[in-house]
Amino acid sequence: MFRYFFLLFFCGQLQAQQKLDVYFDFDRYDLTTQAIQTLNSWVAEGKPYKVTKLYGFCDWKGTNAYNDTLALRRVHAVYDYLKLQHIPVEKNIEIRGFGEDFKQSPRQEENRRVTLFYEIQQPSNPLPETATLQPPLKEAIAQAKVGDRIALKQILFHNHSAKFMPESEPILLELLCVMEENPTLKIEIQGHICCDTENRYAYISEARARAVYTYLLRYKIDRKRMTFKGYGTQYPLFPIPERNAQEEAANRRVEIRIVAR
Repeated sequence: MFRYFFLLFFCGQLQAQQKLDVYFDFDRYDLTTQAIQTLNSWVAEGKPYKVTKLYGFCDWKGTNAYNDTLALRRVHAVYDYLKLQHIPVEKNIEIRGFGEDFKQSPRQEENRRVTLFYEIQQPSNPLPETATLQPPLKEAIAQAKVGDRIALKQILFHNHSAKFMPESEPILLELLCVMEENPTLKIEIQGHICCDTENRYAYISEARARAVYTYLLRYKIDRKRMTFKGYGTQYPLFPIPERNAQEEAANRRVEIRIVAR
């Protein structure tokens, strides 16, 4: 009973904070595909997050002791993901597992979750000019001169791979349309990565550039109009090693360079 009122108190305190719910399968604490997509989409927004609290919850099935342990395992699964993605967390982050000891939703799947509480920090320094907001791709390319580079910030990949995340589809389609509407346009697709101080993962930057090239090729864009190259960490927007997740996100990008119009 004490824990229940303790939770109610904290819920009242946390109403002003921003939060994200990550859901789990029944009796599991590993991140599902949907949970990873939820977290990846949140990270991809590129905001200067700082995670302050992680609370784990379970449905009512099972013993209290079992559910307390399961809730904490879910919390640690999310915590491990945050560390892997270099998301800043409060030094003394509050981690709690409430098991089933909370006001349960009638929909059991809503009870199997971790609630992530976070703040959006004020950036310590502005992004460089090359990383400021850009006009829509069609407009940006129309204004570009031969030799100009345009960042395709919305092209996102799964961690350490060249597999597109679902959120990449709109910008890929927009790029395809621009290539179809401008038959004389020639581009170089450039891949860039972050964080690699020993040049061990330059191949990922090339694989990602190749993935964009292959996408356009699949939709009948002439291969003579396109080249691709991975530049690893040769041209970072911020010095490597980066100071925070936002600088890493800015360095981890795909760009196109206008070769001919």
